[in-house]
Amino acid sequence: MYLRNTWYVAAWDSEVTREPKQIKILGEKIVTYRTQAGDPVALLDACPHRKLPLSKGRIKGDQIECGYHGLTFDCSGSCVRVPGQDRIPGAANVHSYPVVSRYGLVWIWMGDPALADPDKIFVVEHFDDPNYGINKGDAIPFPCNYLYITDNLLDPSHVAWVHQSSFGNAACEEEPLTVTGTDTGVIVSRWMYDVEVAPFYKKLVPFEGNCDREQHYEVRYPSLAYIKAIFTPKGTGGDAKNLPDGQYFQMDSYNFMTPVDERTTRYFWFQVRNVKPDDEEISQYMSDSVMFAFNEDRDILIEVQKGMEEKTTRNIDIAIDAGPLLYRRRLQKLIDAEQQVRAAAE
Repeated sequence: MYLRNTWYVAAWDSEVTREPKQIKILGEKIVTYRTQAGDPVALLDACPHRKLPLSKGRIKGDQIECGYHGLTFDCSGSCVRVPGQDRIPGAANVHSYPVVSRYGLVWIWMGDPALADPDKIFVVEHFDDPNYGINKGDAIPFPCNYLYITDNLLDPSHVAWVHQSSFGNAACEEEPLTVTGTDTGVIVSRWMYDVEVAPFYKKLVPFEGNCDREQHYEVRYPSLAYIKAIFTPKGTGGDAKNLPDGQYFQMDSYNFMTPVDERTTRYFWFQVRNVKPDDEEISQYMSDSVMFAFNEDRDILIEVQKGMEEKTTRNIDIAIDAGPLLYRRRLQKLIDAEQQVRAAAE
């Protein structure tokens, strides 16, 4: 069901503290905490003795002590103490997940720890660039399968109907889409020419009148998305690498969907922008507006989850589904190949 040898977002940095906390990813319950030096730790949240969650225990130094009988584990998951006996059973250890802090997020590797390479974490351009502003909001719980969200993020056309008061307008209804498969995911994109600036962006673009607009929706395996929006004065768009100096707006939206289980997803997000980097009012406006739009998506996808689970007739696919369908096929091939390797090793 899931790709495992990859990095997922486990939490915001601020959510992982010196207090043990349970999170759930890919159906697995995990306890997280920080060492005295501030490094994040992630262990399977089950003491091997009677399976009490370790998150019900306490932190002692850099170790975690079970709240039932005091078995104690270090950051690697090795049991270092069993009260009442000198010998520690060989099966007393718990699984340790590789974790890395980056971009204000804690990333977790859910597969073979030997394959965890921090260089493969999603690259966020301009994150620390003083010429770019940033806005973010709380992670959003979506009560739906993560693939319905990746479907949504590979469908620029939906903004015309779901986000009429924010990201979309009539210009988004008919313009054809270009679908491109890459080694890391799928890109769905298009330029729209001489169109009205959508409501959300009118406060942000540095020019008056109609625009040329690029929609670039890129989702990488297994569930990481980069959404780029570019607005230029009409007649100046079409080439994202040659934009009019000081006369365009660009917003890069980063969206990281972490499957909690097959019916629940946690959605982490932030945007960076090339205008007014230090304007807190603009940052708050963007965060509030984006959260409103994401909740519009959430309302739709809750009903999609219900409708697909309860369907009594076969659902159909249409032309705008080309990107999501390609993504699902390729992701499933990666999952199947990974499972075959695991089965062969067992």
